[in-house]
Amino acid sequence: MSGQPADGQPIDRGLALLACPICASPFVREARVLHCATGHGFDLAKQGYVNLLRAPPPRNADTTEMVAARDRLLASGVYSPIRDAVGAACAEAKSVLEVGAGTGYYLAGAIAAATPDAHLALDVSVAAARRSARAGLATAVADTWRGLPVASGVVDRLLCVFAPRNPADFVRALAPNGMAVLVTPNPGHLAALRSTYGLLDVPEDKLERLDASMSAAGLQLADRTHIIFGPTLTADQAADLVAMGPNAFHRAAPLPTADVTVQVDVALSRYRKA
Repeated sequence: MSGQPADGQPIDRGLALLACPICASPFVREARVLHCATGHGFDLAKQGYVNLLRAPPPRNADTTEMVAARDRLLASGVYSPIRDAVGAACAEAKSVLEVGAGTGYYLAGAIAAATPDAHLALDVSVAAARRSARAGLATAVADTWRGLPVASGVVDRLLCVFAPRNPADFVRALAPNGMAVLVTPNPGHLAALRSTYGLLDVPEDKLERLDASMSAAGLQLADRTHIIFGPTLTADQAADLVAMGPNAFHRAAPLPTADVTVQVDVALSRYRKA
């Protein structure tokens, strides 16, 4: 990933993709304010991200503790095979957007692989946006389900890794021949961990439902890769894996206290804009 812009504002790398959430006009930056031609303005936070949510974050937004757990687990390299596959799926992309980007781990890998001209990380969690911006990524707080503050037809690769999806808005944001790159869990993903610790289940027909929802919006499956590996986690890593995602809100059993071998089983699906 390249260094920060000369004036130290990572958001500049995402301005070509961003659009005002009120009027959809493009942004320009003056000092620490983004503003559009119709007069709407949004201040940059001290960490460098911009909050475009215009409402309190939802109750299920990742907390500071969840983001810290995710940062520790991902920094350990446990999920590096997924990051490598995501990066490869973004080869030659001129612009990359990640929705539900969290700490920016996967987006940073895509940037390293593709060296795009523009990139943007979006997440509904302010805690996640802080970490992403500190890592030098152009970052904005936004809710995928409420609509992406992104210009139409400008994104070559749209990443969505274990995150909420808005297929209709994905289509709008993608450039002609652009692709959405989605990573979703298969039924076997962390199955032993899920059964032992009462974690959320993965429906057997998840991929069929995913394909149907994407197709209905105008995104056709181009290819799919299954990524399966079996890392052994320390007790701390296993605890972070449970605590970093939605299971943190639903967990019914104590966190792991011993090393455990898990099966990571996910699908990387690429959908092309029709």
